[in-house]
Amino acid sequence: MNILSRGTVKISRLIQNYCKVKEIGSQRLRSKTDMELKYREDPVVIKLDTPEFKNIFTQEVLDLKNLFEKYRYEIRIAGGAVRDLLMGKQPKDLDFATTATPQELKEMFTKENIRMINMSGEKHGTITPRINDKENFEVTTLRVDVITDGRHAEVEFTKDWKLDANRRDLTINSMFLGFDGSVYDYFFGYEDLKNKRVAFVGDADIRIKEDYLRIMRYFRFYGRIADQPDKHDENTLKIIKNNANGLQNISGERIWMELKKTLQGNFAGELLKTMLNVDIGKYIGLPNPNIEELDKLLKRSQHLGLHPMSYLAALLNDMDAVTLVHSRLKFSGYERDMAYFLVEHRGEHEENSTRPLLFYEKLILKTKMKQKDAVEYTRELLKYKGDETLLQLFVKWDIPRFPMNGKILKDNGVPPGKMYGPIINKLKDIWIENDYKQTAEDLVKLIPNIIEEFERQNKIRCNR
Repeated sequence: MNILSRGTVKISRLIQNYCKVKEIGSQRLRSKTDMELKYREDPVVIKLDTPEFKNIFTQEVLDLKNLFEKYRYEIRIAGGAVRDLLMGKQPKDLDFATTATPQELKEMFTKENIRMINMSGEKHGTITPRINDKENFEVTTLRVDVITDGRHAEVEFTKDWKLDANRRDLTINSMFLGFDGSVYDYFFGYEDLKNKRVAFVGDADIRIKEDYLRIMRYFRFYGRIADQPDKHDENTLKIIKNNANGLQNISGERIWMELKKTLQGNFAGELLKTMLNVDIGKYIGLPNPNIEELDKLLKRSQHLGLHPMSYLAALLNDMDAVTLVHSRLKFSGYERDMAYFLVEHRGEHEENSTRPLLFYEKLILKTKMKQKDAVEYTRELLKYKGDETLLQLFVKWDIPRFPMNGKILKDNGVPPGKMYGPIINKLKDIWIENDYKQTAEDLVKLIPNIIEEFERQNKIRCNR
């Protein structure tokens, strides 16, 4: 059967029918667009029988399925896993939706001696059983959002799959999958996925106002679904721009989680520019982004598989700007230090025809951070600069081991104290300049002259 020809009805009738049983709180906004939203009366659009679908049936999944059948509760796979399977991808994890209430879930799992973990999700309808003491599954009761404040929602539970689908953000994330392979699609996410279209369920303005983080999720999924960087619906972008200020009340950690995933996906640079064009920057710690530098970066380096921090570093004019965006987005220590490193060193360069890597070798060998981090930051710096020749040389470079340490100094008569650091640094400079050829024995011979030079300089300073 042609899925486009299947009967559709308006969501208003669905809402009205639900309200006869239990009235939804007046705080939940319903626009004309929402009330006239059409959905399929027969939602099954396709039956999966792909290798990826068959691979999800671990023993734990089968045991979960059999348990729900035993207690006669409906259960389906929900959200991202359905989308991924339809795209021919193996899902990383499975989330489930069910008609059973949280209390019914707890009673069932308790009766079957199945341990439940992380009970903090119960108020939102999520119970997490650990099946066979091996795999955790999030199982969430079908629900509708009653009260929303742009960040959180108070929910009421339902047994209507359409109502649960209607509360989700994007059509491509609103589908369910039965264990027999049936894909349930009430709001035409299947067509949107085939057409590589990212669209909100119903009224985009209302969906965003329910949770402003959906602005960031829109761009993340655009990068995953779309086949071109600029096929956005203009009205959707306009609505996002009108609601961008709602992001100021969303935690930086949540924003960064979505933004980082966007910058790891397709069209990262182009999507970042689109976000800035719809005025998101000022609400995520980027009030004065350097678009010109970002354009240069995209032209020379986008094909090199840039780290998300490179895209952000391009927008930052100085070290203070790094501090500002970090205070908003709360990077990890590794990410923060990479941003500082890129901004500090991106304009530095030393010409050396015989040793073109020398400047970057020094960044590694003279670093005060973990050498592993310095190597990764320097590799990213070369990507940022777009120097593919030096990048290939750097990847092949074997890091030499500096042969000196404090014990060798002590064994050779250098008294412990403040001189150790300067002596080690001076010996390392000499060793680097001589292309790492000197042994510990060679360097030990230089110690008396180095100490003599330090003492001479100290006398000069004292006599001033």
